[in-house]
Amino acid sequence: MSEMSFEQMLNESFKTIHTGEVVEGTVFSVKPDEIILNIGCKADGILTRSEYTNESNLDLTTVVKVGDTMEAKVLKVNDGEGQVILTYKRLAAEKGNKRIEDAFNNQEVLKAKVTQVLDGGICVMVEEVRIFIPASLVSDTYEKDLNKYKDEEIEFVITEYNPKRRRYIGNRRMLLTAERDKAQKELMERIHVGDVIEGTIKNVTDFGAFVDLGGADGLLHISEMSWGRVESPKKVFKSGDSVRAFIKDIQGNKIALSMKFEDENPWKDADKKFAIGNIVTGKVARMTDFGAFVEIEKGVDALLHVSQISKDHIEKPSDVLKVGDEVTAKIVDFNLDDKKISLSIKATLPEEPEEAKEDDDDAEAVSVNIDEVIAAEAAEDNVADASEANENAEETTEETNE
Repeated sequence: MSEMSFEQMLNESFKTIHTGEVVEGTVFSVKPDEIILNIGCKADGILTRSEYTNESNLDLTTVVKVGDTMEAKVLKVNDGEGQVILTYKRLAAEKGNKRIEDAFNNQEVLKAKVTQVLDGGICVMVEEVRIFIPASLVSDTYEKDLNKYKDEEIEFVITEYNPKRRRYIGNRRMLLTAERDKAQKELMERIHVGDVIEGTIKNVTDFGAFVDLGGADGLLHISEMSWGRVESPKKVFKSGDSVRAFIKDIQGNKIALSMKFEDENPWKDADKKFAIGNIVTGKVARMTDFGAFVEIEKGVDALLHVSQISKDHIEKPSDVLKVGDEVTAKIVDFNLDDKKISLSIKATLPEEPEEAKEDDDDAEAVSVNIDEVIAAEAAEDNVADASEANENAEETTEETNE
């Protein structure tokens, strides 16, 4: 038997490869758009950028270096120039498909970075497999702008697996809903009516604010924000604000909150502080056509009726007063049950001579029913509106006759 030549022995040392075979190679050269691998055969293995990734602008020198080992799949044994054409992304996709299939069957929680934001949802990549998560399945609340998720790592589960159509659907909302339900259950088991809690304002509406309590939302109604009058919750709170409140009521999963702590109640001992005849000083908080509301203590407004501002006739309060003015007046009516107080500046003025009193029926301080005053003014407005409507109708009739 003749001895093999060196060339024959060298050729014998090289392994034979076939199309579709998975090979392992060592990087001995890398360019921005091409990787060359030593795969243990006579020819080099060529891995182009398009067969490494779907990212058209990726610089391959940033992801691999000389000496790295990697697996690839043989696409073509000889490209005509004696080179072996390889693919990495197709092999990764095959492995990824199996990975996605297992995750789908086992309802495994996956974690991946968001690679793309579309009008209808977001995309993530799991081992070169593109998974689409529709906008409705991204969060457990409505998300107007999904761009905040770009490049963020998120967790999700696969809820639809269809390799024939290459359709892979992820669901993040399912996980968030499960977490929320668990947190809500733990919170409801822990809290009780009267507990003082801290939370974060989640949303502000015209009627109140929703507070995130860490598992469930509590409603802080406008009437429970302060012992005083709150014109608009949006002037008091904004999303992200921290609040301290107590649980006023629990009905099922609905939690009612209040910031009207009893030790801060300005009406405590009010029958002494605001007894009829007491002289008080306060600032005008707001104006109406029938009078001015004066804040005589934080959270306590009293009505100064227009008839009680001066001994002289005043058409409307704004003729002599403005918001912020400080006034001193006497309490002439006090109703603790309805939390209503009436004031009079006239009652603090010096007594007039007897003959002057006879000519002025309004000299003495009087008690004012606020509800009746408001109702009366509303009735007057209705009459005025009706009269104006009649006049307009008559004018229309005359024009038609002409």
